[in-house]
Amino acid sequence: MSRKHAFQFLDLPRTMPQRIPVELRTSGDWGELYGKFGKEDAQYQAGRCLDCGNPYCSWKCPVHNAIPQWLQLVQENRIHEAATLCHSTNPLPEVCGRVCPQDRLCEGSCTLEEFGAVTIGAVEKYIVDTALASGWRPDLGAVRPTGHSVAVIGAGPAGLACADRLARAGIAAVVYDRYEQIGGLLQFGIPSFKLDKDVIHRRREVLEGMGVQFRLGVEIGRDLSVQQLLDTHDAVFVGTGAYRYTDGGLDGQDLKGVLPALPFLVQNSRIVGGDDPKGRPIAGWEDTIALPDLNGKRVVVLGGGDTGMDCVRSAVRLGAAKVTCAYRRDEANMPGSAREVANAREEGVRFLFNRQPLSIEAGADDEVIGVTVVETRLGEPDANGRQNAVPIEGSESLLEADVVIIAFGFSPSVPAWLAELGVEAQSNGRILAGGKDRLPFQTAHPRLFAGGDAVRGADLVVTAVAEGRDAAASIVRLLAH
Repeated sequence: MSRKHAFQFLDLPRTMPQRIPVELRTSGDWGELYGKFGKEDAQYQAGRCLDCGNPYCSWKCPVHNAIPQWLQLVQENRIHEAATLCHSTNPLPEVCGRVCPQDRLCEGSCTLEEFGAVTIGAVEKYIVDTALASGWRPDLGAVRPTGHSVAVIGAGPAGLACADRLARAGIAAVVYDRYEQIGGLLQFGIPSFKLDKDVIHRRREVLEGMGVQFRLGVEIGRDLSVQQLLDTHDAVFVGTGAYRYTDGGLDGQDLKGVLPALPFLVQNSRIVGGDDPKGRPIAGWEDTIALPDLNGKRVVVLGGGDTGMDCVRSAVRLGAAKVTCAYRRDEANMPGSAREVANAREEGVRFLFNRQPLSIEAGADDEVIGVTVVETRLGEPDANGRQNAVPIEGSESLLEADVVIIAFGFSPSVPAWLAELGVEAQSNGRILAGGKDRLPFQTAHPRLFAGGDAVRGADLVVTAVAEGRDAAASIVRLLAH
C-alpha cells in the first residue's frame, strides 16, 4: 500500500464488502449477506483511519477495542498481531464484526462519519477470519494452571467470553448448556444471513484448544443441581440470557398463525442449519412450535428492534408474498440498526410507522386474518427519555395478515434454583449482581456470579461479551485470595 497522507480519507471512499444480490436473497438464499474483504480492500479502509488522539470509536465500543491500533497493524499486514490485539479486549471478535450495530457504536462515532466512516466491522471480521484460516490461535504458552475450576452456566456470548478469560488466567472452565450446541441465541436466534453457524463451530474449536470444556444438553436444575456445581467447582458464573418474550397482552395473540419471534427464529435456524427441529424446547416454552409455511403468505411483524428485522428478513427468504413491519413510533425512534432496516427495505419489506397494534383479528377456524392498529403521534418522553406513542382517536385500520409475528422484546427467565441460594432477582427477571460490599457481577452468594442479559436484560451481543469478560476478572480476583 502507498504511503499514507493526511487527507487519504478524501481519496479513498468508504466501501463495504460485496453483498449477495437482492434477487438471490428474496429467493431463499440464507448465506451471509456481506462477503469478505480481501487484503487490499482491508488495507485501504484501515488506511482511512485518522488515528485520532481521542479515539471515539474505542470509547463507544462496549468492549473498548483498540481500533486505531489494529487498523494500523492491518495496513502493515501484521494480521496475527492484529488478531492478538483484537482478542485482548474481545473474546468473540469475529462474531461482533458480523452482528454488532456498528452504525450506532464504533462507526457511528468515527470522526470521518460525515465523509463515510471507516468500515471497522468488516475489517475486524477480515482480521480474525484471515488469522484463524492461516493457523493463528490464542497463545496460552505462558499460562500456568491455578488448580481452580469454574462452572459456566450458559454457552451464549456472556458465558463464552467468561470461559475464554478464565482459561487465559489458568482456571479450568467447564461450560454447561441445556441446548445441543454452543452459542445460545448466536446459534439459534440470529439468522444465518447475519451470522454463518460455521463461525460458532470454529469458535468452539478455538475455545476447546484453550482447554475449555463443554457439557451440552445438560440443564441445571433438572440434570444437575446448582449445589452440585458449587460442590465440584470453586465458583459459578450464570449467563443464561433473556428468553422470556414480551407479548403485549393483545387480544387474539393465541390464534392460529400468531407466533412469538424467538421460537420462530429458533425453529427456522434449526431447520436451515440441518438440526433437529424437535430438539430441546426453547427456555420458557414447554414444546417446540411447528414452523408454518410462509410461502405466498402475508406476514405482519410487530416491533421495530433488531429481532423484528431478523423476523421480516427471514420471512422474505421463506417465500412470503408480502412482509410488513408495524412500529408504534417513527423511524427515527426505531431501536433496530439503521443498516438492518435498509437491508430489509431493499429486500421488499414494507414499513408502517406510527402504528400501534390494538388486537389480532380472527376469521374462520380461529385463524388470524389481520391486526387492528391505530395511528399514533409522539407525545411526552417516558421514564427512559423516549417519546410516548399517543393513539389518534378514530384512526383505526386493519392490516391484513395470514401470519403475525410478535417481536416486542425479551427479559430474563429467573431460574428457580437461584432462590435456593438466596440470590435475588428483580420483578423483570434480572438477577441482582454487584453493588456495595461485592465484587462486580458477584451475587448474594459469594461464589456465584452473573452477567450478560441475565443481569442487564435483553441487549446487544457485545454488551453480553463485555460483561462475561469482566465477570471473569472478578472471579479471578476472588480465587486469588
